[in-house]
Amino acid sequence: MDVYGLLGNPVGHSLSPPMHESAYDELGLNARYVTFEPEKIEAAIEGAQALGIQGLNVTIPFKEDALSHVEADSLAERIGAVNTIDFSGSGTPTGHNTDAEGARRAFSRHDVALDGTSAVVVGAGGAARAIAFMLTDEGATVRIANRTVARAESLAEDVPGASAHGLDELGDIVPEADVLVNATSVGMEEDVSPVPQAVLHPGLAVMDAVYRPLETTLLREAANIGATTIDGAWMLLFQGVAAFEIWTDASAPVERMDAALRRRL
Repeated sequence: MDVYGLLGNPVGHSLSPPMHESAYDELGLNARYVTFEPEKIEAAIEGAQALGIQGLNVTIPFKEDALSHVEADSLAERIGAVNTIDFSGSGTPTGHNTDAEGARRAFSRHDVALDGTSAVVVGAGGAARAIAFMLTDEGATVRIANRTVARAESLAEDVPGASAHGLDELGDIVPEADVLVNATSVGMEEDVSPVPQAVLHPGLAVMDAVYRPLETTLLREAANIGATTIDGAWMLLFQGVAAFEIWTDASAPVERMDAALRRRL
């Protein structure tokens, strides 16, 4: 039996096990997906390799620390975080960041072309970093808006061609944008939006990284004025799909994984 899993702390809330195990069932793979809450990431990676575990996802608080214990690909190096580890080689395990790919495929699934667009990313944390690099790689011009402008400036320095803004500038930059991404947790606990409703417009494609609830205030207000909306479950789904394909070298049963994910949201 092949074993895959998730490293993080805490991970009891994770939706990855049912999503991945639905894929194993669909394809008839003799595999399981389990969760681990280690104290130290280095020991966890070494132990997983010694036990013959095939692959691991990595989540908070270990994504950045994992980078120094794997052979990271160029995208993970640029983002500065690893969320997927592959042990299929004979030497040092390889590290990847599928958060960026998850966001890219979420836009593609909704027929949103990114090349040549103007994109606004709200937030400057880990999710924002992965999404900003993806948008730039896909040909978008990225503007990063954050409550703490210094954090937006720090991220913009790393992302080619990006600019930094405060949240008070959303009224100036969102009306001329083609793409808007909320990469903060705003809207998860309260029925509020990080973006004023008045600056939204029908030409926007709006993605919210929040997936609980699926319909955030931002997405509801965007849908009401005719914008394209993409809920956070799509990014969550496709980062898992990308990890599955790295580990198994097989095409993931996307619809089955999506159904398993959304049943638990």
